[in-house]
Amino acid sequence: MSTMHGILSVLHGLAQEVQKVTGREPRFFLVQEDILPEAIYKTVQAKELLFSGEVATVAEAVEKVQLSRSAFYKYKDKVFPFYRWNKDKTVTLEMSLEHRAGVLSAVLNKIAAVGGNIVTINQNLPQQGIANATVTLETTELKCSVEEILALVRSTNGVRGAKLLGT
Repeated sequence: MSTMHGILSVLHGLAQEVQKVTGREPRFFLVQEDILPEAIYKTVQAKELLFSGEVATVAEAVEKVQLSRSAFYKYKDKVFPFYRWNKDKTVTLEMSLEHRAGVLSAVLNKIAAVGGNIVTINQNLPQQGIANATVTLETTELKCSVEEILALVRSTNGVRGAKLLGT
């Protein structure tokens, strides 16, 4: 499944949920954070502080990011980081691994350390010292973003490359 197909699948699921609640089909836009109005960006920051446990209350979160509570409540149900769309879903990572003992195990340990629950693992036979592998993981208990998991995987000794294959 391509990354774009995965994004579209997630958006379709979100649209169905919103339609159930509102009776109308929503429209979604994928935008770069640097073009967002400050209040929307700060709302995302406040939600991330709450999710991470760094703060315990909305009041603490909005104070920390210097956002009014009214702005937070206005946007909180309408905006969230892309990786949170994948909450309670699965993601598939594709990796190129050096054919050495312990490389795949190290990757799996890093994923487990941040709350990723491995659902499937597929590793092809190595060719010219490189084995391609895919790992599908549940995102329910993740303590970080998918982007951060990719960075962890890429930083593992013996990993030549890693990318998000689909959601």
